[in-house]
Amino acid sequence: MHIGLLIYGSLETISGGYLFDRQLVSYLEAQGDQVDIISIPWRNYPLHLLDNLSRGFYRKLVNLPVDILLQDELSHPSLFHLNRGLKKKVNYRLISIVHHLRCSEFHPSWQNEFYSTVEKLYLQSVDGFIFNSQNTRQKVENLVGDHKSRVVAYPAGDRFQPDLAPGLIESRAQQDIPLQILFLGNVIPRKGLHTLLEALKLISIKNWQLSIAGSMAIDEKYAQRMMQSVRDYRIEDKVIFYGSLGEKELRSVMLTSHIMVMPSYHEGFGIAYLEGMGFGLPAIATTAGGSSEFITHNVNGYLIPQEDAAIISKYIARLTEDRHLLIKMSRSALERYHQHPTWENTSERIRGFLEKMIDQEDKL
Repeated sequence: MHIGLLIYGSLETISGGYLFDRQLVSYLEAQGDQVDIISIPWRNYPLHLLDNLSRGFYRKLVNLPVDILLQDELSHPSLFHLNRGLKKKVNYRLISIVHHLRCSEFHPSWQNEFYSTVEKLYLQSVDGFIFNSQNTRQKVENLVGDHKSRVVAYPAGDRFQPDLAPGLIESRAQQDIPLQILFLGNVIPRKGLHTLLEALKLISIKNWQLSIAGSMAIDEKYAQRMMQSVRDYRIEDKVIFYGSLGEKELRSVMLTSHIMVMPSYHEGFGIAYLEGMGFGLPAIATTAGGSSEFITHNVNGYLIPQEDAAIISKYIARLTEDRHLLIKMSRSALERYHQHPTWENTSERIRGFLEKMIDQEDKL
């Protein structure tokens, strides 16, 4: 197959969605498929909307020599109108990879109404979908119905190839050290670091240590506020801002952590939680998004309402004080990780879907 993948910016961008795209591209190329990356430079939302009027961009897509064009849904502002003209000129199918919808994020109501309108127009313009969770599928179908071809292909958590030594979970939990908490995500409002810091401020006995691994450069004003909050709460000695880490360094941090906490406003799936489970880390996540499809409350983690600092503090304090419970939940997290599809399983599922879409096009 000859496949195009349209994205914003670089395929090497650090986020769960780009990781999904990278893993898929790597698998397709390993199967002998040709994958062409079509990159649109990052700009702000209004300027991306103007891409729909670019004749040069339109001609470039019309002339693509591909069998199918994958579009990362993140790029929807540039395509919501252009796709309609494109479909009249090309023989290849347009398939959207939907990680999560912008209108599912936390914005003022007027903004979400606008985003919802643009996203709906975009979603109506493609021929099919690759969803990362049933939750994402449902949100899209609530906007445009369920009549388009689709596949749900869960992200995986095995890129680190964790192979925990026997007894590591027990020995790690029983060490006479503070509870090691990991926040794994870019430092942006949607990931909820401010809620976690508020929760930690509420815990009277500061028997914990927080490691924050994620880019500080995406929203520098927010990152600066978070560092100021740490100072205001007088917990500077309990918090480490690592910034973006390479896989080797991140693997080391995960091996020495006890739990992962990232109270996001919304996660279409939540790859970071699953990757943490591969290292035996129970996850504290919100009920917003696809996390509940693999995190079971009170078993391998906790599912909480959005922005509920008090309940986060309660669960962290519980695991700090009860290391036997921590061991039990850590074992359950690792067991759930081993039940999940691998990246190879997921990519194979997507490739089969793409082959069917091309076959359908050939028969028309």
